[in-house]
Amino acid sequence: MKNTISMDINGTKVTATLVNNSSTEELFKMLKEGPLTIEMEDYASMEKVGSIGTNLSTNDKQTTTKAGDLILYLGDKFVIYYENNSWKFTRLGKINDVSQNELKKILGSGDATVTLSLD
Repeated sequence: MKNTISMDINGTKVTATLVNNSSTEELFKMLKEGPLTIEMEDYASMEKVGSIGTNLSTNDKQTTTKAGDLILYLGDKFVIYYENNSWKFTRLGKINDVSQNELKKILGSGDATVTLSLD
């Protein structure tokens, strides 16, 4: 399975490396149909979260997140962390080559629009 995706976050392009699990396999199948745009809201000053419009299988494990971690929450929420958190999550992957400060700047302080694609 290919393990990188492209992400456009508020107009800034980054890449992410995905882990290998059933959740990411299902996400890849969705992205083969075309890009997925997610309207994300800031939550608790630590993450951006938005609905992917469908449920993916979950692989929840106790996880401590770091800035740039991509998480599936409750099967239908895509989450980008920019601060640490510890909870039972499904890890999807991590944004490549972006520091915590750079990520906070890219995400901005309010809502964010994120488009995932395979290109």
